[in-house]
Amino acid sequence: MNVMIDTNILIDYISEREPFGKNARTILMLCMEKKINGCIAAHSIMDVFYILRKDFSAAERKIFLLDLCNFLTVIGIDKDKIVAALENDNFSDVEDRLQVECAKVFSADHIITRNIKDFEHSEISAILPDEFLKRFEK
Repeated sequence: MNVMIDTNILIDYISEREPFGKNARTILMLCMEKKINGCIAAHSIMDVFYILRKDFSAAERKIFLLDLCNFLTVIGIDKDKIVAALENDNFSDVEDRLQVECAKVFSADHIITRNIKDFEHSEISAILPDEFLKRFEK
C-alpha cells in the first residue's frame, strides 16, 4: 500500500504532539518497517524545518528530517505540479493541492492527514491517522 504523509503528521511525529503523536509514530514505524510505502512532498521538508524552529535547533531539525528521508520517498515539486495546483479551483490552499499532485505521482492509495476537509475534492482519498490504522489492522 502506498500512502502520502501530510505535513501535519510529520510535525505530530517529530514534536511528539499529543494526543496525535502516537498515531503518527505508528504510521511512520509501518513505513520504516516497509509494511507500507510512504512518501512526502519535498515542500513538506521545508515547511517542517520552518514550523519547528521554535521547538528544536537547526541541527536537531536536520537530524529528524534526514532520518525521514532514509525511509520515505520524497516527491519533488516541479513546474507541472505547481501549474496544476494553481489551476485547480477546487482547492483554496495551493499547498494542499501540491500534496495531491505528489500523491498522484506516487500512486498513493491514501493521503494520511488530520485535515481531511482540506482534501474533499482530491482524487486520492484523505484519511485520518486513527482511521487508517484501524483499516490497516484488518
